[in-house]
Amino acid sequence: MTVFRIGEAAELLGVSADTVRRWVDAGRLTAPRDEHGHRVVDGADLAAFVRAAAAAPEEHAELSSARNRLRGIVTAVVKDAVMAQVDIQAGPFRIVSLMSREAVDDLGLKVGSVAVAVIKSTTVVVERPAPHPPRGRTGP
Repeated sequence: MTVFRIGEAAELLGVSADTVRRWVDAGRLTAPRDEHGHRVVDGADLAAFVRAAAAAPEEHAELSSARNRLRGIVTAVVKDAVMAQVDIQAGPFRIVSLMSREAVDDLGLKVGSVAVAVIKSTTVVVERPAPHPPRGRTGP
C-alpha cells in the first residue's frame, strides 16, 4: 500500500501542507497517524479525493471534451506580428502555449491575469519518478 505524508500529498496536489491539514481536520480527507505519529494519506484515498474534486463542476465552466484544465496566473506574454507565447504558472506546473497574437489580444491576456490552460492531446508520456531514499538514520 502506497502512503504519503502530508507534505508529499500537498506537493502532488499543488497546495500547501496547511491546506491538506485543513482538509483532514474538516473530514474531507482521511489521514491516520503512522507508527511514528505522522499523519499519512493512503494513495488510493488521495486518488479518490482528486477524482471527486475534478468531477465537481467548476462555476461558469465551458462545455468541452477536454478534461485537463489547469488554472493559473499568466507569468509572461511575448508577442510578434502574428504569433504569441503565453506562459502560465499553475501550481507547481509551468505551461507554455503558442497561439495567434489575435487570440491573446481577444482574451486580454497580460502578465498577472488568471487563465485556464485546457489541454487535450493524442499523446501523453507518463513517467514514474525514482523512489525517495528512506527517511531517518542511514548509518550504524
